[in-house]
Amino acid sequence: MTAEAATPHAPPQAESAVLRCTELVRRFGERTAVDGVSFSVAPGETYGLLGPNGAGKTTTIRLVCGLLPPDGGTVQVLGRPGRTARAKRLIGFVPQEVALYQDLSARENLRFFGRLYGLSGRRLERRVDEVLELVDLSNRAEDRVEALSGGMRRRLNIAAGLVHSPTLLVLDEPTVGVDPQSRHAILESVHRFGAEGMAILYTTHYMEEAERLCDRVGIIDRGQLVAEGTPRELVALVAERDRIRLTASGDLASYAAACRALPRVDGADVGGADGRVVQAVVQDARSLLPALIDLAHERRIQIKSVEIVEPDLEAVFLHLTGTPLRE
Repeated sequence: MTAEAATPHAPPQAESAVLRCTELVRRFGERTAVDGVSFSVAPGETYGLLGPNGAGKTTTIRLVCGLLPPDGGTVQVLGRPGRTARAKRLIGFVPQEVALYQDLSARENLRFFGRLYGLSGRRLERRVDEVLELVDLSNRAEDRVEALSGGMRRRLNIAAGLVHSPTLLVLDEPTVGVDPQSRHAILESVHRFGAEGMAILYTTHYMEEAERLCDRVGIIDRGQLVAEGTPRELVALVAERDRIRLTASGDLASYAAACRALPRVDGADVGGADGRVVQAVVQDARSLLPALIDLAHERRIQIKSVEIVEPDLEAVFLHLTGTPLRE
């Protein structure tokens, strides 16, 4: 499926896009890591590149940030050609690997990165204080990086990308390897940045992060953008149905047959390791569940547990590529 055929959501117009990538191509020898990728990001929008490791996400990010020259296609940041100094100053890049000086304090690191972008004096000190507060590290500002936890280093890494007040924030897998508390703090911060009007490009192979953060998602696989849209649009694109799993006892075969006769039930079968599970494929599980439970009571079926499995981006990825997201 081509990206065009699988794109139900209109991208930002050229004049409103902070970032516009057109037909990006990057090869490494005979391997094509990025193959004709096009997308755009508007002000205040969080755009997610979702795909497994090795799909081409990080290479795309490096093309966007001017760290690699493309073999084809273009990158524009606020209409400026990519890889120019003017375009790079508009970007805050947070790489997958923590890029900080271990023997410097948190404050000293931020001063260094701020000076690289031309900040100095009171303006620099004010901005350092602001980003330390943004990532909740004000109380650790004088500690060396080597003394910080992994999660704190990740948050300081984000602060380094924010210190010069970028128009576009680019985050490459920012939550890899962090504890749940730090992961939550990072995701909350990213959500806040987007709400405040910053354009964000976010790569991840965690489906739940994309669903939580992203206004639009591009699914990338083997270097190609195979679909794009809002999470809801992408789920609707593949016409997935909800699944209801009922663990129960009684005459489950006849119960499953009766379920199949209900409106908006596309199928129902008995399964599970011990034959105690009825799985129904339905339209709008939450509105239909009361009818299934009433039917169980009528047929003296004892329900022990109920699970609703709604379609998600992982189901979309499996449908489009034929492989699980984390394969």
